[in-house]
Amino acid sequence: MSADPAKKPTAAKSTHPIFLTLWACVAAFGTYTCMYALRKGITATTFEGMAFWGVNYKILLITAQIFGYALSKLIGIRVVSEAKPGQRGWYIVVLVLIAGLSLWLFAIVPAPYNIVFLFLNGLPLGMIYGLVLGYLEGRKQTDVLVAALTASFIFASGFVKTVGLTVLGWGVSEFYMPLYTALLFVPFMAIFLFMLIKLPRPSAEDIALRTERLPMNKERRRHFVQLFLPGVLLFIFGYVLLTVLRDFRDNFGPEVLKELGVANAGVFTKIETPIAILILIIIASLAQIKDNFQAFTWVNVITFGGVVMAIICTWLFQLGLINPIAWMLIVGAGMYMAYVPANGIYFDRLMATFKYPGTVGFVVTMADYYGYMGSVVLLLYKNFGQANIKYSTFLIYAVYIVLGLYGLSMTAAYFYFRKEVQSRKFVMGGGDTLQIKA
Repeated sequence: MSADPAKKPTAAKSTHPIFLTLWACVAAFGTYTCMYALRKGITATTFEGMAFWGVNYKILLITAQIFGYALSKLIGIRVVSEAKPGQRGWYIVVLVLIAGLSLWLFAIVPAPYNIVFLFLNGLPLGMIYGLVLGYLEGRKQTDVLVAALTASFIFASGFVKTVGLTVLGWGVSEFYMPLYTALLFVPFMAIFLFMLIKLPRPSAEDIALRTERLPMNKERRRHFVQLFLPGVLLFIFGYVLLTVLRDFRDNFGPEVLKELGVANAGVFTKIETPIAILILIIIASLAQIKDNFQAFTWVNVITFGGVVMAIICTWLFQLGLINPIAWMLIVGAGMYMAYVPANGIYFDRLMATFKYPGTVGFVVTMADYYGYMGSVVLLLYKNFGQANIKYSTFLIYAVYIVLGLYGLSMTAAYFYFRKEVQSRKFVMGGGDTLQIKA
């Protein structure tokens, strides 16, 4: 399944590396920020006082959307891993159109019957991250590019909430606000997606440093999982925990801050923007490390540092030594120090270490599926098992338990992969079969 050399573009050779990196960063950051406007506008409002079947209406909406998003990841395991470079842009266009149409139907259909359209809104959007990641992986600057991509959903999480609250301030109803918020971003998404599509394929130097990335059919996907099964299972377990925590903080940030006496439209951007900048700087610095396993080791150091930082700051908050905004900011920074590398760089460096010619989008999309299913379980547990506990209290104990377990799981995964690097030599055998030499 080797790529046809005649089909490889030569634009990368004639374009200045710095310009190419900046172009790709802007394209990826912008495209995914605009996608967030289609998904996260709903989190800017509370639908206060609304409930159906004994369940808070917003929890029903978020649960439906996340369930659709999780199912999208399941579908995306195949779609993302098998998508050819020329197909990715068209896939994104179609998926965005479906999501936008669903928001319009959500606005015009009365509650609670409109809940189904939040499910349909999430159903296409879960595949977009993996498709965008496909443009960025396997390059010598992938660390920088993925940092820009993941910084987008840190920044966009707060920015879209701020825009959504601003739209509500114009007198728009809570039901139409998600649609109007999304429409504000559509023209910009067209520009950024065009830039992404025009990005040249990885150069010969990129392939030499990071290994050629090829679509993965069902057989290749199964082979990868079986080859690294213990490490993949530990990674997915930790990733599920982290996704659950990250999604809860993201979806119910307004409720947490309101309980703590903080409520204004600009606070979300104030909290998330410094986090995005910090993570961008930390992760982008990994691009200076050429040895792939050394970089993988530093990824794990950053991850563990984020876990420790979030847990310590939560303890200080409970002692009354830091204020609510500082707590939410530091918890977010620590959480994203763990979450961001797991969304691409972790396996990009690992595949490069083992010279495995696969696509990172497959692993990330597969992990996301289990992660978002975990989010659905958490939402149901919060509503039925801990309905009377405050959102802020729930988040405090989730930081201790979830991040603690995550740190243990990812540490175990690191030592497994380190042992594999030390005890095995992976080489490409005849055809496309990955062989192992003791």
